[in-house]
Parts: sequence; structure tokens; C-alpha cells
Amino acid sequence: MTDPAGFDVRYAINPWMRPADWTADPRWTPAAALAAFASLRRALEDAGAEIEVTAPAPDLPDMVFPANAAVVLDRRALLGRFRPKERRGEEAAFLAAFRALEARGLVDEVAQLPAGTFQEGAGDCIWDAARGHFWAGFGQRSSREAATAIATFFGRTVVALELATPRFYHLDTCFCPLSGGAVLYYPPAFTPAALAEIRARVPARDRIEAEDADAEGLCVNAVCLGRTVIMARAPERLKARLRERGFRVVEVDLAPFILAGGAAFCMTLRLDLSSRAAQPAAPALEESPA
Repeated sequence: MTDPAGFDVRYAINPWMRPADWTADPRWTPAAALAAFASLRRALEDAGAEIEVTAPAPDLPDMVFPANAAVVLDRRALLGRFRPKERRGEEAAFLAAFRALEARGLVDEVAQLPAGTFQEGAGDCIWDAARGHFWAGFGQRSSREAATAIATFFGRTVVALELATPRFYHLDTCFCPLSGGAVLYYPPAFTPAALAEIRARVPARDRIEAEDADAEGLCVNAVCLGRTVIMARAPERLKARLRERGFRVVEVDLAPFILAGGAAFCMTLRLDLSSRAAQPAAPALEESPA
């Protein structure tokens, strides 16, 4: 996680960001952001997570969303490259943070994507432990060729999914693999080809289709730790559907960060993901059909 001391909504690079509302509404304060961050951290720790907190850098308010910093698997990190100019300063800051993690022995390798290839970390490249492959979003922030670079670096299959709308600009806003093979996703965020790919790879019994209210609350942007799902405040129907499948739902009030287009998953980056628990997969790239 990244310390939220520098968090602010001062520009708009996605449809969720409304700087004028942040400024005008007295609820959106640094204190509110700190309280929301602390609540999320407590929920993660209560679910068994150990938290590393990175210091923020000046004038980089979106560093509070470290999911976009890198893709991490098997103690190897491939750092992201940002499409919006407002976030490009984060690349050097996160590189320094990962070098520090490497020096402490928390990761073994830190690499960078080729220049000109946009890929916004785990926000657009999510590891599915049950299937032993990555799902990678493209078409909004991350470029299509980034999936090839990820497949080459990690030697794992990458299933590319085209995102259909700027409102769901990263894969993590609309797609969440859960433990045991279930997948929570929001169909309107995907192109028909991407939806066909999801439905071909995830059996109907494992698909949980989020409704409009779930997506608008950024509830799909959730963290799953074992049978615990930590998410922003959610509609009762979604919570009931997850509980029916044996999950424990923990809600956190993340309203200040939702105003910037991020929630629980965006605010975290797992360093402990391992392919060893997954089925072997060939180092290949598989893309959505045209």
C-alpha cells in the first residue's frame, strides 16, 4: 500500500474523477482519506495480510493506487508504464520503492517494460491462481502489445480482454477472480469478443455477474484473501450472493478514493502471488478472438 498523505483529486483522467466536487464537498478531506485507508489496512490485516507501506512522492496523488505500479508473480516484478502524463512521474517513484524491496529481499527481480509500451500494472493484469494464467485488460489504458511482453517475462499464458468503456478503464474495476475458481465481473465493461473469452474459460457455475449498482460502487474492485472478500460498501444482493458461495464479505467505506476511480484492489498490490499453486501453463499469449 502507499501512504495516502499525498492523495488529492486535482485532475481528471477517468470519468470518476471530479476535482470540483472534491474541492466543494467538505466530506472529501485528507482526514477522510486517512481514515478510509486505515480502515482498509485493518480489514486486510484482520484477514491475515502483512502490509508494506510505501511513502508517497510530492505532486503524485494517485500513488495511493499501487496496483498500477507493477505486475508481481513468483517474487519477480514487471513495472508499469502509464499512459496519462499525470501519472508518469510515478514510474521513477515506484522503481525506487521496488529497488528498496529488492534490497530487503522481499522481491528477487525488478524489470521494466520496453519504452512506449503502456501497461498499468496489476490494475490491468490480474493473476488467476485457479486457472494458472493472467487476465490482461487493454484498449483503455494498457496497450495490446503489453500482453505479449508480460507473457514473455513471466513465461505464463496471458488472456487478453478488450475493455469497452472509459468508465471501467482498468480490468480491476470490472473483473475479480475469487478463490476456488469463481469470477466476479461486470459484463457491460467488456467487448463482445472479450465476454466470449471469459465465458469460454470460466464455467457458468463459477461466473458471478455484477449488476449496475455493484459496478457503480466499485465493489468489483475487491481484494480476495482466502474466503474473505474485502470491498467498498456493497448492495445487499451482492453480499448475499457471495455469502451463498461461502465467502465472508468485509465492507470498507472507501468513498474518498472512489471519487478518484479506485477502491480496495486499486489501493493494494500483492507481493506474495505464486504460480506454484497453479496448474502448469505454457508460455503463450492467448487473445480475444477478432
